[in-house]
Amino acid sequence: MGILQEFREFAVKGNVVDMAVGIIIGAAFGKIVTSFVGDVIMPPVGVLVGGVDFSDLSFVLREAVEKKPAVVISYGKFLQTIIDFTIIASAVFVMVKVVNTLKKKEAAAPPPPAAPSAESLLLSEIRDILKERK
Repeated sequence: MGILQEFREFAVKGNVVDMAVGIIIGAAFGKIVTSFVGDVIMPPVGVLVGGVDFSDLSFVLREAVEKKPAVVISYGKFLQTIIDFTIIASAVFVMVKVVNTLKKKEAAAPPPPAAPSAESLLLSEIRDILKERK
């Protein structure tokens, strides 16, 4: 089997496609959460703490000198990233919890009754015939 054939089989397996879809949706979800935190959550929080824009919060280690840029620790952006992570982690936790609950319900459901075997059906017919003769 050629390497291209092996790669094709690998690429079209369900798990690889599912993983790719998950990555794409995860990236889009991350952008939504980043916008939600930066544009919806942080402005009111900034107002509550005295009109602070968290994205501008930073600590300057060294001022800019001539052509060298300033060395800055941007802890406000870091706080926003922590809030982004918390929201994404919470959403993933809830999703995994729901999936696990559904799997438990599926596992707890009684299995469907097995169809009678050919031998059982034949014995039942013989029993019925014997009952009719009496």
